[in-house]
Amino acid sequence: MQLLDWIVLTVTLLFIVAYGAIKTRGSKNVDEYILGSNQTPWWTVGLSVMATQASAITFLSTPGQAYHDGLGFVQFYFGLPLAMIVICVTFIPIYHKLKVYTAYEFLEQRFDVKTRSLAAALFLVQRGLGTGITIYAPAIILSSLLGWSLNLMNIMIGVLVVVYTVSGGTRAVNITQKQQAFVIMTGMLATFFIIMSYLPKELSFSNALHIAGANDKLDAVDFSFDPDKRYTIWSGLAGGFFLALSYFGTDQSQVQRYLSGKSIKESQMGLIMNGILKVPMQFFILLIGVMVFVFFQFHEAPLHFNPNNTKTVQNSPYKDQYHGLEKELKVVAREKEEISMLYVNQLYQDYDNKELHNRMVALNNQEKDLREQARELINKVDAKAETNDKDYVFLYFILNFLPQGLIGLLLAVIFSAAMSSSASGLNALASTTTIDIYKRNVTGEKSEKHYVNATRLFTIFWGVVAILFACVGTLFENLIQLVNIIGSIFYGTVLGIFLIAFYIKYIKGHAVFAAAILSQTLVVIVYFTQWISYLYLNVLGAVLTILFAMLFQSFLKQPPLNETTVNDNETLA
Repeated sequence: MQLLDWIVLTVTLLFIVAYGAIKTRGSKNVDEYILGSNQTPWWTVGLSVMATQASAITFLSTPGQAYHDGLGFVQFYFGLPLAMIVICVTFIPIYHKLKVYTAYEFLEQRFDVKTRSLAAALFLVQRGLGTGITIYAPAIILSSLLGWSLNLMNIMIGVLVVVYTVSGGTRAVNITQKQQAFVIMTGMLATFFIIMSYLPKELSFSNALHIAGANDKLDAVDFSFDPDKRYTIWSGLAGGFFLALSYFGTDQSQVQRYLSGKSIKESQMGLIMNGILKVPMQFFILLIGVMVFVFFQFHEAPLHFNPNNTKTVQNSPYKDQYHGLEKELKVVAREKEEISMLYVNQLYQDYDNKELHNRMVALNNQEKDLREQARELINKVDAKAETNDKDYVFLYFILNFLPQGLIGLLLAVIFSAAMSSSASGLNALASTTTIDIYKRNVTGEKSEKHYVNATRLFTIFWGVVAILFACVGTLFENLIQLVNIIGSIFYGTVLGIFLIAFYIKYIKGHAVFAAAILSQTLVVIVYFTQWISYLYLNVLGAVLTILFAMLFQSFLKQPPLNETTVNDNETLA
């Protein structure tokens, strides 16, 4: 990185932090601090919801996912628009009508305090872990870039986020996310056009897609019923729908974004905006990864993208074998560039030469084999090393091929996304802890200022927890998958509780509480025994919770409906 990149990166981040802290300091009451006084317009709600979900992991991992596996990951989001419709019709009107600060307050009114506390606790566990990962992701960048301690990077990033989140609460999060969204979209659009300009002049966008398609990178939809395939249209519609429904409908980090809307209609419009734009945005980010793959058909790529692993193996007894693989890769890269260019030239004659096509594919498969051999060497040096380097592909391209200034902007994109999602997570964790745990159990009358200060203190507390988790966290298979796995383990059970609360009115608190405990236990067992793909854990958790609750309720004496609660049909109407 050059001086210009550091200036762009530093100025962008400091402006966002300072702007958020200055514009929103001095919240006087809980309503202002947690809900932003319900003054957020619909487009800010929409941007805030999108920015909360689009963490640094989205921009760090997704292009690398597409580089290796193509566009198929986009199917994961196919259920999201459907979930937005359900939430707009059912969840938002009830939340607003009851004037709740958190989604879990509703559960006490519908069931009892123990069910509310259980749902809040499940949220605190999974969101606490998830927020740690969103801090860990950009820390990888700086530690790799500067050679600084990864733990030091985790602490620095975490502290930056805590500063403006503690200062302004929900308003600070919403306001800063507008600037962050602008930085993110500007950076990603600029990167796409830069990649296209770096491709050979003879290569049109259409022919670039031909090269990607020849290597199976454009298979965006898979109708297979093969249970071993992680991403299919069926897992996306089913698993993606339930994950989106639980995430946007019951996760306080998202619920708090649209609870701050000016009205029911404004909140609904914000979520509809997210439902319309999310799939195209995710497709575009994946397309950038596919174009990076095409770029490396004409430029030499490293044998392994993770610089830490490369350094480790080069300082080991296996360094000669590793250098031998690098030499083989250079030979493959030169031939691959030549064959790819020949393939492009014949495409202009509307002719697809099968021999060239097959040779190009064979060379890419040969490159995959060399990379696999490199991973085996790395494991021989360090059996605990994470050899999956998907999360480093886009980072490598940014640092080695983008022009000065744009490198700083792209790093600002990743940091902005990290700060955005981390701030939302900390804000929601603190709000839930204050409203659902602390306020529910504290004795005596307390002032509004007391609860605002408590929320600030809990923000700091959860910031420390997230930083500590980031410091002990390790790469899983791929960061974006790790976030979704954590969510899938816990979200299904919580969603089942809420679906019962909204739609199955005869089920009461004792039954749903016992059902949630049992279903969550079974989901954890299923995950660790790997009976099914993690995408289906949301469906499993929700269905088990509902079925067990219906079963348990059939053995319990049903008390008469309390006309003062939300069980009353008129209250829910």
